[in-house]
Amino acid sequence: MDEKEDLKPIIIAGTEQDEEFLDEREPGELVVGLDIGTTKICCVVGEVFEDGIDIIGVGTAPSVGLKKGVVVNIESTVKSIRQAVRQAEETAGCDLRTVYVGIAGNHIKGFNSPGIIAINGREIRESDVEDVIVAARTVKISENQQIIHVLPQEYMVDDHTGIQNPLGMTGVRLVTNVHIVTADMAAVHNLYTCCDKAGLEVADMVLESIASAHATLSPDEMELGVALLDIGGGTTDLAVFCDGTIRHTCEIGLGGHNLTNDLSVGLRTPLQDAERLKEDFGYAISSVVKPNHVVDVPTVGDREPRKVTQKVLVDILQARMVEILEMVNQDLINCGLKNRINGGIVLTGGTALLANLADLAEQIFDLPVRIGYPVQIGGRVEEVQTPRCTTGVGLVMYGRQHQVDNRYSDSSMVGRMKDWLRKIM
Repeated sequence: MDEKEDLKPIIIAGTEQDEEFLDEREPGELVVGLDIGTTKICCVVGEVFEDGIDIIGVGTAPSVGLKKGVVVNIESTVKSIRQAVRQAEETAGCDLRTVYVGIAGNHIKGFNSPGIIAINGREIRESDVEDVIVAARTVKISENQQIIHVLPQEYMVDDHTGIQNPLGMTGVRLVTNVHIVTADMAAVHNLYTCCDKAGLEVADMVLESIASAHATLSPDEMELGVALLDIGGGTTDLAVFCDGTIRHTCEIGLGGHNLTNDLSVGLRTPLQDAERLKEDFGYAISSVVKPNHVVDVPTVGDREPRKVTQKVLVDILQARMVEILEMVNQDLINCGLKNRINGGIVLTGGTALLANLADLAEQIFDLPVRIGYPVQIGGRVEEVQTPRCTTGVGLVMYGRQHQVDNRYSDSSMVGRMKDWLRKIM
């Protein structure tokens, strides 16, 4: 087997009976995920049923107008979004209006915050749970930041800890710990504006690593302790789960584009040629390539291609990947969760396809590592069965869950954004 081929999940085709059953089902509700990344825009359309999600449409387009996950050119980004959405509409056979949008970038901040309220010996009601979460989110943040997620981790009733649902319990005080994620207001506003100009309504903005976790992680992994590392084009997003809930998030402003740029500079070749060389000859570990294997490296102008050994090319890639993974490893140590990741590391995102990356990560983290692909989906599975599509699929899964929860009101982040935009536009 070619060493560059990653082990992918086996897709078992349904029986004729299954297909007949699917044909007889009532149409499901559509949920659309829009991953606006640094290198690509991915639009995934899911049809939601009680027993699962079928992917019925996928559209991708080169991303033009973003840098490190942040919009730097609105018109170019809008054009790319329209192209991806149009392609998804054609494959799904429907018009798309409402989307769940992923957000990333090193402007994202994540931290844990406690909240406490008095119960005074009575039963805990739903309003008490809401109140203690409000108390936990009442923290001072930078003026240019806004809260995009408040994720409860656990509850405590008096001296009883580790409670997932305190409703109906009796106690003197109710305590919670939540994980709060904030984002730069201008970055959120620009993403919202791009979707609006593309004719789309934003149902919610979701941290991309949280969305990817929905698509790749199992409940057992999240219970045991797992770190999801989503290595995209512009950023590397970390999310750590323990005891079935999120414990830590971190954004690093380095990704696959940095590897491409390093090749472009180190080999003195245009960016598009550096990207092709990375895909065709790239590895994460230089010791696995033949030291005398030579590749043609295009140059600028009318000059003839230069001959460079593949090992030189891979040495450049390995140096940058080691830097990224060591930054993540240090963050895991600093947040005190490294020794709780008993389920290992899951790598996803487009850069996770770099050959031997899992082997390099195991050396650095000293933990088991696997490549994460979207799971628990049906329909056009073959079109999204790649780490490049985990965020798009995860956004669909997130949307399905939160439509059921019916949490979208004008008090939400998106509702506040709409009110703000009405005032300034």
